[in-house]
Amino acid sequence: MNFLNKLERKCGQYAVKNLINYLLIGYGIGYILELLSPDIYSALQLSPALVMKGQVWRLFTWILTTPESLGFFTIFMFMFYYWIGHTLENYWGTFRYNVYMISGYLIMTIGAMLIYGITYLTSGGTFAISLSMSTYYVNMASFLAFATLFGDAQVLFMLIIPIKMKWLAIVDAVYLGYECLANIARYFQITGDAQQLAYYALNGYSKIDIANICFSNAIGIILSVLNFLIFFFATRNMKKYSPREAKRRFTYQKQMRNAQSIAKHKCAICGRTSETNPELTFRFCSKCAGNYEYCQDHIYTHEHIK
Repeated sequence: MNFLNKLERKCGQYAVKNLINYLLIGYGIGYILELLSPDIYSALQLSPALVMKGQVWRLFTWILTTPESLGFFTIFMFMFYYWIGHTLENYWGTFRYNVYMISGYLIMTIGAMLIYGITYLTSGGTFAISLSMSTYYVNMASFLAFATLFGDAQVLFMLIIPIKMKWLAIVDAVYLGYECLANIARYFQITGDAQQLAYYALNGYSKIDIANICFSNAIGIILSVLNFLIFFFATRNMKKYSPREAKRRFTYQKQMRNAQSIAKHKCAICGRTSETNPELTFRFCSKCAGNYEYCQDHIYTHEHIK
């Protein structure tokens, strides 16, 4: 948090207001290119293998690639991202929202390049995984952040069913976890089966191609969640999660429960209290020496204490 505060003081003036508007315009350009000029659109996609061959623009232009396939719900997807983006920017501030989105793109770009380099070096240059990242997972990190902050906000799922964001996020997280594991398992299933491997080879897919397809989604999910977790913990006071602080809160809550169990009023004669007999009226006696309280049955009949 202190780091972000210092960074905001130095660089806050350079933050882009309404960043989600520009991102959605970029997605719109991506959809147009995908329809009208598939070759140009393909040249925008992230490919570490081609980046290493000199096509360095791919490190930046992949943010124009479409998060999902063009369809009937595309316009609603744009509206949903627009709502989430502006809500997060209003809540965090322009600078922090910029940091969150940019860090998402950086983590995915650096992650893809590192995986390519590591697999290339460990295989002696014979094998390298070149992942093509999707902007879908960057937006997924925004959705997770929104659901964490505004879990009780309600949306119409499939434009019909009202559902709170926290439940939608839980369902989505379970699905993403399943998809991540399923893609990893799929790779080992294919490469471990000679018949399936031969089938894919006949269709022009090498072992590297299979790895790229299977691991792109899995690693995209992992990196988007990583971005969410890093920002979540970096912007919160972690002191309250320490064992000492947890013990202090537990002791305080215990004392509060004990205090609530003590009766507010108690008769000095019969011992009845406002807790055991809420129908009674209790008063202090001004003639007794000290703070002595009596119920309505004894306030006028007791002997005064001198």
